[in-house]
Amino acid sequence: MSTKLFEGIVFGPVNSRRLGVSLGVNLLPSEGKLCSFDCIYCECGYNAEHNMDRRMPGRDDVRRALEDRLSSMRAAGERLDVITFAGNGEPTLNPDFGGVIEDTLMLRDIYFPDVKVSVLSNATKVWDDSVFDALCKVDNNILKLDTAVDSTFRALNVPSNPELTVARQIEGLARFGGKFILQTMFVKGMHNAGVIDNTTDVEVAALRDAVAFLKPESVMVYSIARDTPESALSKVQRPELERIASVLRETGVPVSVY
Repeated sequence: MSTKLFEGIVFGPVNSRRLGVSLGVNLLPSEGKLCSFDCIYCECGYNAEHNMDRRMPGRDDVRRALEDRLSSMRAAGERLDVITFAGNGEPTLNPDFGGVIEDTLMLRDIYFPDVKVSVLSNATKVWDDSVFDALCKVDNNILKLDTAVDSTFRALNVPSNPELTVARQIEGLARFGGKFILQTMFVKGMHNAGVIDNTTDVEVAALRDAVAFLKPESVMVYSIARDTPESALSKVQRPELERIASVLRETGVPVSVY
């Protein structure tokens, strides 16, 4: 299926189903993808499809691009709810991530003091103290855990580090002491002649136990809404997402369905 990359450093704003009017920031290559996962549902495609460009924007480049856009948006009286770090891969892989977050918070306070700063991350870099400290400063620290079953983790998220396990992922998330938002993508289908389905009772029970242990501020439950590199995946419909959410709510943690 058709997938796409985000062009430039700052993109949008777009209407996000989870965050509102969102101005995106891409800290990864503008003509390539760089990620520590190779998720089979990623709207940017597989890593190998876009590995020709590994150049990432520097801190000064990001600050200038973001200030230009925020300044013009304020002058035009445009609405903005959130500044969101996402883009062509894993934003925390940019070596200037910590400094960029500092600059972004400063610019936000100048131009749109009521706007939230969000980071969408797969949480693979949370053991890096500079990344951890930066994520602790943002308003919405949104971290991924699509499954608490190791075999599904490897098939669905395809981590670049073969030694990375779900247990290690959960251990990293626990560093935040619950000060984060957990996001979980649910999908069904086939991949490499194997069944992919993280909606089963076993899967949902394992995720519920992880949520009970981590106690995040909230959980975002959603399914695919755009094209995916694996064509044999299907969207999980809202009634099933609501069923899953009801199980996760047994932990006492607020759960939203998108």
